[in-house]
Amino acid sequence: MPILGAFVVPHPPLIIPDVGRGGEKQIEKTTRAYEKVADEIAALRPEVIIISSPHSVMYSDYFHISPGASAEGDFSMFRAKNVRFEETYDEPLVQEICRLADADHFPAGTEGQRRGDQKLDHGTMIPLYFIRQKNTDFKIVRIGLSGLPLSDHFTLGQMIAKAVNALGRRAVYVASGDLSHKLQSYGPYGFAPEGPEYDSRLMEVFASAADAGSPSSPTDLKALLDFDEHFLNEAAECGHRSFVIMAGALDGMDLDVKILSHEDVTGVGYGIVTLLPKNVDGTQDPYVRLARASLESWILHRKKLSIPDWVPDEMRHQAAGAFVSIHEYGDLRGCIGTILATTDCVAEEIIQNAISASTRDPRFYPIRASELPHLDISVDVLGAPERIDSPDQLDVKRYGVIVSYGRKRGLLLPDLSGVDTVEDQIDIARQKGGIRSTDPYTLERFEVIRHH
Repeated sequence: MPILGAFVVPHPPLIIPDVGRGGEKQIEKTTRAYEKVADEIAALRPEVIIISSPHSVMYSDYFHISPGASAEGDFSMFRAKNVRFEETYDEPLVQEICRLADADHFPAGTEGQRRGDQKLDHGTMIPLYFIRQKNTDFKIVRIGLSGLPLSDHFTLGQMIAKAVNALGRRAVYVASGDLSHKLQSYGPYGFAPEGPEYDSRLMEVFASAADAGSPSSPTDLKALLDFDEHFLNEAAECGHRSFVIMAGALDGMDLDVKILSHEDVTGVGYGIVTLLPKNVDGTQDPYVRLARASLESWILHRKKLSIPDWVPDEMRHQAAGAFVSIHEYGDLRGCIGTILATTDCVAEEIIQNAISASTRDPRFYPIRASELPHLDISVDVLGAPERIDSPDQLDVKRYGVIVSYGRKRGLLLPDLSGVDTVEDQIDIARQKGGIRSTDPYTLERFEVIRHH
């Protein structure tokens, strides 16, 4: 599975309220952008977040990847020891990155950790401070930078992407790093003309990526490799190598790039950029892609979608019932479907049910256009219902259930979070159909093919 998205973020300790003690108000624009990044990451539901940090372990000729099962950290060095983190590492993913590096004789691995290196650094913890407010169910991988050429940083990013693909991880990449530290005379390193020039050139790379790219062309971030090492040193930049690793991890992908903020308030540049893969041919399940296209067409233009040319023949020639389920930030936002086919093909079934799930589910108000980027959509294609004589013939993971009494009918899909027993499954379906427990109801089971 390709990386789900990447995010360029800064790490000023000032932004943590317990550290800033009011001073964080100076960079409210950066804070608001950070909160949006946390929302976007939560919507992607990553299993692992890969964070490259300039303040993790760094060697001149080697990339250090933090080893072990877990790590802790706090902001005690910034007088806020109550802000603490306990993070679990994705050990199999770390091992796969190391395996790829060893196979290519590439200088990266988990060796060389010294006493004290186990502690999480603030370049890692500050992104996690915001991300953890919106999502807690993920592990991390922590990557250090090196003194090796930028091209090697790009290669490491490519290896990370290969490892993510090999293990099928739902992964997000966070490139932690400030921009120049020489933007103002009152800044931590004073002023140098290379400082504002670096910030301008860097943000122009992302602006060009945002303006360029087509549905058939990958987004080119290789301009990040064109920065001279002497120039980077004179600019006192912090995160450029982190950004280059990220560029390698996204190599070959067509991206939707957005600059959320760029501030120079403290004499240090803070930039926040989102880089999300576009839904181009071959990058998304066609069932899910069709459901999303249908609801977007209706919500944005009040136009029912015609079956697009890219829809495969199997969806044009097969007729079946289908449910479209929509979640936002992990919470159900709409779910409507049909038990049996009501149209000529499953593609039409999905088109109409996506509209209904997004705008006509009586439990929710219609989805607004502003919510579209945050929706997670799944499509369940139903097999033919089969009459059963006993609940013993059900399995909540494998089968959905239909409870019927007269003209009343209630359905529940299989393998739903929080539905752990057959008894729960039947009761929920029965209540959805308005059927009492004392009614002599009948049971049917069905299987689904779930597209996510």
